[in-house]
Amino acid sequence: MSSSSLHQRQQQQLLSNPSPFSPRSNSPFQRPFISLFTPTGHLLVLLSLIVILGVFVPWAGTPDILFGRGDTSSAAKWRDYTLAEAAAFAAKNGTVIVCAVSEPYLPFLSNWLISIARQKHQDKVLVIAEDYATLYKVNQRWPGHAVLVPPAPDAQTAHKFGSQGFFNFTSRRPRHLLHILELGYNVMYNDVDMVWLADPFTYLQGHHDIYFTDDMAAMKLLNHSHDLPAPGKKGRTYICSCMIFLRPTSGAKQIMKKWIDELHDQPWSKKSKSNDQPAFNWALNKTAGQVDLYLLPQVAFPSGGLYFKNQAWVEETKGLHAIIHNNYITGFEKKIKRFREFGLWLVDNHSDESPLGRL
Repeated sequence: MSSSSLHQRQQQQLLSNPSPFSPRSNSPFQRPFISLFTPTGHLLVLLSLIVILGVFVPWAGTPDILFGRGDTSSAAKWRDYTLAEAAAFAAKNGTVIVCAVSEPYLPFLSNWLISIARQKHQDKVLVIAEDYATLYKVNQRWPGHAVLVPPAPDAQTAHKFGSQGFFNFTSRRPRHLLHILELGYNVMYNDVDMVWLADPFTYLQGHHDIYFTDDMAAMKLLNHSHDLPAPGKKGRTYICSCMIFLRPTSGAKQIMKKWIDELHDQPWSKKSKSNDQPAFNWALNKTAGQVDLYLLPQVAFPSGGLYFKNQAWVEETKGLHAIIHNNYITGFEKKIKRFREFGLWLVDNHSDESPLGRL
């Protein structure tokens, strides 16, 4: 072959392969090129994004926001939701029913809501969430009915009775109630370890500043006085701080302010392990001559120490009970077991009646 023919052949190869030093596509050593615009490319991009998010995004703080597992609206909406907005949403006929809940108590919240729904008052309920998990979960299932007033207490200890976390949790209660009163609403507060058997509003006779219940287990006469009982051995009364109804009067606001002051003067310590109830009683005792108080009938609002301990009394007063409080016992499982024994753990068979559905 002549040199001119060889030169022409090399020129033709260069034109057909502009990169003669790169392997041809049919070379066994060449890696195939993957376009980002192919299905395989899309998968690689998605996997890369997941890896980046897993490394750089704090997993506990934002997954609901990123992946839409929270409310159908943005989680930021509920984070910015104010107590004033929430009270205006929930209030019916100028009244709001309030509870305060942390995530471990969500089954009790649902149980309580079923009993309220049976009395047709569930639309008035406002859940004050004490952690963001509760805020998002309730508003996801029941939009607008939960609000968080920052800062949120320590979620790890807020549910343990007698702990400092529990004190921090319950000591926020009068501030929430005072705020709602200052907005101009009547407010009923309940703990969620309660069950409604009848409409409690029928027992709110007259126009008193504050209505409350006796926490004692001793039986009272059916027609007992509605005045504040006499102080006990510790120099104060033993009124329950778990079921309260307040009208937006100066007297009711005065009691809430005094309750806040008493909590400040009696902080939690390892020795005293205080909770909010003694401070509430001191507030009632110290304002008794200035505020219009009303003790609700024991037969309708018995303590757990009476209702669950005295079956003869329960039978004698059957049909007269309005709200049953599962107190005088501590621990989730013990409370649930007792409710089941008395046919009051409604979520087992009636979760469809709860505005939250099955949790």
